Amino acid sequence: MSKTTASAPPAQADPSRWKALVFIALAQLMVVLDATIVNIALPSAQQDLGISDGNRQWVITAYALAFGGLLLFGGRVADLWGRKRTFVVGLIGFAAASALGGAATGEATMLGARALQGAFGALLAPAALSLLAVMFTDAKERAKAFGIYGAIAGGGGAVGLILGGFLTEYLNWRWTFFVNIPFAVVAALGAYFVIREPAGGRNRSPLDVPGVVLSTLGLVSLVYGFTRAESDGWSDPVTIGLFVGAAVLLGAFVFTESRVKSPLLPLRVVTDRNRGGVYLSLGLAVIAMFGLFLFLTYYLQVVKGYSPVKTGFAFLPMIAGMITGSTQIGTRLMTRVPPRFLMGPGFLTAALGMLLLTQLEIGSSYAGLILPAQLLLGLGMGTAFMPAMSLATHGVDPRDAGVASAMVNTSQQVGGAIGTALLNTIAASATTAYLVDHAAGATTPAAQKLVQLQAMVEGYSAAIWWAVGILAASAAIALTLINTGKPGTGAVAASGSGAGADDEVKIPVIAH
Repeated sequence: MSKTTASAPPAQADPSRWKALVFIALAQLMVVLDATIVNIALPSAQQDLGISDGNRQWVITAYALAFGGLLLFGGRVADLWGRKRTFVVGLIGFAAASALGGAATGEATMLGARALQGAFGALLAPAALSLLAVMFTDAKERAKAFGIYGAIAGGGGAVGLILGGFLTEYLNWRWTFFVNIPFAVVAALGAYFVIREPAGGRNRSPLDVPGVVLSTLGLVSLVYGFTRAESDGWSDPVTIGLFVGAAVLLGAFVFTESRVKSPLLPLRVVTDRNRGGVYLSLGLAVIAMFGLFLFLTYYLQVVKGYSPVKTGFAFLPMIAGMITGSTQIGTRLMTRVPPRFLMGPGFLTAALGMLLLTQLEIGSSYAGLILPAQLLLGLGMGTAFMPAMSLATHGVDPRDAGVASAMVNTSQQVGGAIGTALLNTIAASATTAYLVDHAAGATTPAAQKLVQLQAMVEGYSAAIWWAVGILAASAAIALTLINTGKPGTGAVAASGSGAGADDEVKIPVIAH
């Protein structure tokens, strides 16, 4: 360790950092839960609030658009205001928006509450991740902290399915919103009294307003384009217009960022080989994950006849696998092997689990096929997510930690939107093709129902084959692009702007 950083540990090694991790993890769990918990409650909420079939998707889409569109802005605000302040404001705002959603009496209130949740989530998520990046600088401690965070980031969505099923079945759909309030209040109070953000990490440069406008509009256009493609088709003129608009806006954003003095997203953050590899491989992997959640939920409920609660519990093996992969395999090996040798094999293990699911049939055994497939998926994703989270801020100047963290969330959010739309479209096409070929032979109601179920399963299998290929591509990207050594083996980045307390973030230790 160089003398530059020798004095850093006392300032960074805050005795309350592990307590702070509890509150950061709690906030992250709340944000990740919210991406799936409302899905199970949606049919009940739609009926109570009189939301039309055409508008029900907006309950999900309003959150995704605000969250995905404002993430880069949220990351920059964290660097400007301070991560602790942004974190607490995000939590309070998220709790207020959740209360509004739970108390909604009509469609407009519900959609507004969901958009507000997304906006405050976009403040909260990058602030949480960048707090971890600057508070945990020792390689072994960092591995443990990011192992816990990675397990939550990966498995929280499945936990949301379980909790959403419980709340909807035994209480009321409104509790899928109200449940966020105690999470947020506890995390905000804990953060306020426990977290001490290291000094010297603020980026007080003036806000890049053109960058904010272009990135927000570009990301919203991209996410909405994929959402609309799912419902209206890829050849729909509005869908095509949204994609063209997204390309133009994001192209203008990149051009602007290369010219302005204080960019919203310094291009050095994304052009670094290792970070670029993380953003790309993680975004692709999330495409496969979101598709899987969607198809398995429908398969278990529609084909197998599971209740919402039973469906949620059916995802437990995946959660167990993720926690094991992240906190045991990833954490133990992260300080011993280069990150690419965790991420590459991790994504390949997940691809193997996905490959098993291509064998789905109407009568497939849960214990014989779905359970082992989920375990492999969870183990692989947990092992890969953990170093990916840590590498997200690898070598980043402390003043850019917020926006670098936001890029991870952005790649996941865009990946989720693409995954849901792309894989759903593939599944729908395969289902339609099967029905066209086999519907004529089904002459009785029982035979017709059987053909419909078989067509659904054929559609899921076709889409899951694509997910296998996508995970294999993630593994290839991780193995070829990411070339940093194991933590502690590389030299500390040269001191300069921002050198000091946060320089240890620049050791090749992953940080998401």
